[in-house]
Amino acid sequence: MHGFGGMGLGMGFGWIIGLLIMAAIIWLIVRATNPGSHENANKNKSALDILKERYARGEINNSEFQEQKENLM
Repeated sequence: MHGFGGMGLGMGFGWIIGLLIMAAIIWLIVRATNPGSHENANKNKSALDILKERYARGEINNSEFQEQKENLM
């Protein structure tokens, strides 16, 4: 015999595949129950909030910020 009770070398690692499948199922359930939580947070922002963020990131300068702010008001 083989010394492993007739099991091949790969049989002892079958639990890893089961663990990976369980992890994938849990991940899918979490994704399905909480779709785009980060994206939903951005949808609740006002136009002025988004404008302020763009200014803070340096995407627009002060004059562009003031002009667009006036357009929003």
